[in-house]
Amino acid sequence: MIQIPDPLSLDRCVVCVPARNEAVALPRLVAALARQELCRDGGRLRLVVAANNCTDGTVPVLRGLATRYPALRLHVLELSLPPETAHVGVARARAMAEGAAWLREEGVEDGILLGTDADTRPPPHWVAANLAALAGADCVGGRIVIEDSGENPAPGWLRMMRERVDAYWSAVRELAHAIDPLPHDPPPRHGDHTGASLALLVRWYEAAGGVPPLPVGEDNALVAAVERAGGRLRHAPDVWVEVSARQEGRASGGMAGEMRRWRLLAESGSPHLLPGAGFWRRAFGRRRILRGAFHRGSWAEDAARLGLSAEVLARLALESPNDIAFVARAEPLLPPLPAEEAEIQAATGALEAMSRALSGTAEAV
Repeated sequence: MIQIPDPLSLDRCVVCVPARNEAVALPRLVAALARQELCRDGGRLRLVVAANNCTDGTVPVLRGLATRYPALRLHVLELSLPPETAHVGVARARAMAEGAAWLREEGVEDGILLGTDADTRPPPHWVAANLAALAGADCVGGRIVIEDSGENPAPGWLRMMRERVDAYWSAVRELAHAIDPLPHDPPPRHGDHTGASLALLVRWYEAAGGVPPLPVGEDNALVAAVERAGGRLRHAPDVWVEVSARQEGRASGGMAGEMRRWRLLAESGSPHLLPGAGFWRRAFGRRRILRGAFHRGSWAEDAARLGLSAEVLARLALESPNDIAFVARAEPLLPPLPAEEAEIQAATGALEAMSRALSGTAEAV
């Protein structure tokens, strides 16, 4: 069992889930949450499910599950939203807002929101691993593991594409660490911070302004807002959830849509193009320059290298509580980098070679 640093405890937590017609998937999620290690000695875990315009019996199913699992304190938020707002962004925003309000009502100080999706299956240590990671961070992203079991085996094309994508992003992270290492997110780390597994302290949720009610990408937008506020994002390797391999998701632009794109690439034989090594080297180099400028407090030379005015950088520095916020606020203002794409396996090899060449050097760009 993962050791939880004091004073982190289950009493500070609430799990927040958006759901749209998930009567089939939710029993598996709820059962997995009831089996959390921290619930074994009588601990009870709060769970909020925002049932978003459900028509398939999701709400009755949830109410039945509430009586089956005494380890959970289940609250169902039944939503009836107009069509233009009946999307995952609003549902996730309502679930997390309800969770934060629940913690406040019960007098919980420094509460923790644990976000996931209806079709996930967290392992028994998921809550404990998130709590442990939050001891040194303000927001924790969990790795996505696509279900591949004897009961539900993943197709061969999905295994192949996931392996290639994982190798590519691992190489991107290795290069980032070689150029612009982050003390709060050291290797080993993964690269996922999505709604499938996202934990954050309530105070950072509030500092970020809550979940942006976007129809697509609300999870990444929340993380970006946390970083603009100065929050430390950690990709802890032992925080992960298993997600279904379904290709018909409830939200456009989500994991299901990405898997459909992978299948099309695999079956057509078309090249899988992603940003090449040179693009990432320049991107991470600019972040390193920004971080160094913030700590030095000198702007003229770095502003010229970055294509921004010294006045803009100085103003941003005054407004930013730390280098995390400064980089997150300044980077979108930089001139766009030249587009450079490469086939995924070639790009991965080039990234790995670049990291080896830079290892042990101070070269940034």
